[in-house]
Amino acid sequence: MEFQSAMEAVGKAVDIAGVVAIVLGITVSTLVAAGALLRRRPEQGGIYHRYRRSLGRSILLGLELLVAADIIRTVAIEPTFDSVGVLALIVLIRTFLSFSLELEITGRWPWQKKPQQS
Repeated sequence: MEFQSAMEAVGKAVDIAGVVAIVLGITVSTLVAAGALLRRRPEQGGIYHRYRRSLGRSILLGLELLVAADIIRTVAIEPTFDSVGVLALIVLIRTFLSFSLELEITGRWPWQKKPQQS
């Protein structure tokens, strides 16, 4: 197997892992939230926020894997100025999405310290 075809296969495998992480995360999060709703009254709170955090985490993980796959394919297979430019744009968009999701999940930017627990 040639190096390029091996890297293409690795890139596809990481792409698949990213999609699987997102789909599995959505499925598990939904099942856990549905189970929590069935066990108690919704107004007892917290189910929606836990569901959103869980969904956000699975999407973040999937995005990280998809970015890694793009980097593998672009750098290892076709390192042209055009492909690197497209990669830079993809990484920029996905990084913005990751930061936005992190802010939604934790209420703070990734570089900010966690609030002190008293």
